[in-house]
Amino acid sequence: MDSFVITRKKMSELLMALQPADNTAREQSPAPQAILQKAWEEFQQQLSGLDITASPMLSATLPPIYEKLLRGRSHKEGLSLNEIAALGNQVEYSNFSITSIQNWVKRDIKDFIGSPRLGKKYSLQQAALILIVEDLRATLHFDSIRSLLALLFMNPEQDEDDVIHPLNFYAAYATLYEELDRNNDQVLDVHGHDPLRLRHDHMLELIISNKTDDHMSKLAPQSHCHRTLIRNALVIAITSVQTTYFQYLAKKYMNATLLSCQTSRKNE
Repeated sequence: MDSFVITRKKMSELLMALQPADNTAREQSPAPQAILQKAWEEFQQQLSGLDITASPMLSATLPPIYEKLLRGRSHKEGLSLNEIAALGNQVEYSNFSITSIQNWVKRDIKDFIGSPRLGKKYSLQQAALILIVEDLRATLHFDSIRSLLALLFMNPEQDEDDVIHPLNFYAAYATLYEELDRNNDQVLDVHGHDPLRLRHDHMLELIISNKTDDHMSKLAPQSHCHRTLIRNALVIAITSVQTTYFQYLAKKYMNATLLSCQTSRKNE
């Protein structure tokens, strides 16, 4: 049976629900248990291909990281790098390595992640930043990632100067991606091809751009510079998430090829 993983949108909803009780986003979020139960139902329905009532989600079947989150103290206790890696690996088509994350926080994004805010552990906002970096790595090298983080999140030791908070940014592009993939086939929906035209490469860019423009029109008033920054960053992130699926697919077939060749050689 396939492993139980969740979408980025569900992960963002889960992290939002785990914020302090006085947080506005928390007040508008379902309970963490409800979010996971909904994700579990959707997962089971995908496996069966039928619109049936899913069996109850049992805590015994959940990875340990979910059990910690469901205790509801993550915003106070924080998350270790091992726990953030475990959390990231619950997201579909992601592949987090604790060694890689340690290198990121010590070297590659040290100036943006900052020091652990909760004793020796990291806050939910810092965890979201690491999830964002993993997605951006699908399309950008670290010099470009650092440039983008510097524009969006500025001083790592405080959230007040962020153009947009990491968790809000993660939630925004995760939600937009799902809206652009209504049939959930992991490929962004592109309609309106003209069979008489030879090239349609502009259409995907136009669809993503229009979706992000529509999202930006619903946000609170901001300077033109900040609106353009967030809008372009969302386009980059959505494109990156799409790329993670193709990378996953390529690696899957590469691994299958190597395994097949090794098996064939042993049988010769």
